[in-house]
Amino acid sequence: MSKQNKDKLYAALKRQILTMVLQPGESLDEASLSKQYQLSRTPVREVLRRMAGDGYLEIAQNRGATVSPMNYKMLRDFFRTAPAIYASMAVLAAENRTSEQLSALKVSQRRFCKAVSASDPDLMAYHNNDFHLIIGEMADNQYLWPSLQRLAIDHARIAHTFYRANNPDMKARLNIARDHHDQFIDAIERRDAKKAKQLAHDHWDLSRDHIEMFVRQDPLEIDLAVA
Repeated sequence: MSKQNKDKLYAALKRQILTMVLQPGESLDEASLSKQYQLSRTPVREVLRRMAGDGYLEIAQNRGATVSPMNYKMLRDFFRTAPAIYASMAVLAAENRTSEQLSALKVSQRRFCKAVSASDPDLMAYHNNDFHLIIGEMADNQYLWPSLQRLAIDHARIAHTFYRANNPDMKARLNIARDHHDQFIDAIERRDAKKAKQLAHDHWDLSRDHIEMFVRQDPLEIDLAVA
């Protein structure tokens, strides 16, 4: 039961962080979590340490656990790093994917499409995050994986804001994003690394303008040559 409750706690906190229910920098109350999930303090702390290792939380002495912040420097680093990481992961995914991972990616895409059809911003953010993490798992690179995990958290939190926009432009972008996902699946299934890399850049450009409006007015130059 303890293992099951720990898994429930991890999944619940992950979803709340990605969908901005828990805000960047917000403190977590161990006592409340222990009571809610019927866990003692020790397993709760184990979950929090695991989440800190995955990039969702920060743990400081005498402060406890807080949701990973989104400050100016981190967001600048996000914009300068994300395109190269996503492109590299897509290439490696096409080269290294397994049949089981491909099946999981298709399931994730069906869930994302369902969320788009329902106009559910929470589920769109959550399942889009899941889709790209599966691509990261396919890549099977121990150096890139931690970077992707951290990037994906901030990408989900920022994108969640725009998933809530109920206008024709956003709906059109979401339809394109859904089509990009289908093309990712096709390229990875055919082990077409070149196509997967191009899709990674196209997919990034699709959301870049809206994300930049959220964090700054003057766009950052990104050198795609490093990807």
